[in-house]
Amino acid sequence: MIPVSYYLLLSAVLFAIGVFGIVIKRNMVTIFMCIELMLNAVNLTFVTFARYHSLLDGQVFVFFVMAVAAAEAAVGLGIIVALFRNRQTLNVDEADLMKW
Repeated sequence: MIPVSYYLLLSAVLFAIGVFGIVIKRNMVTIFMCIELMLNAVNLTFVTFARYHSLLDGQVFVFFVMAVAAAEAAVGLGIIVALFRNRQTLNVDEADLMKW
């Protein structure tokens, strides 16, 4: 039996990698993948606590988070493709499309 603390440590490491990637990287696709990594870290935490307490609430909530992540992936990739077609770059610093 694997202790709960191992799952929580893995989740914290995944979340920290995602935050580190968002802060450091300037590529939109990389930032987008880091956001997805953070969502999966939170999902792992939900499933861990649901399993630890023998409840299904956390696992059901994970399905909702996954549905939101799928919608975010579809909309986010569409925005990234449209921005690349207009600006010919995926650098966040050069994507000043909303500025006057």
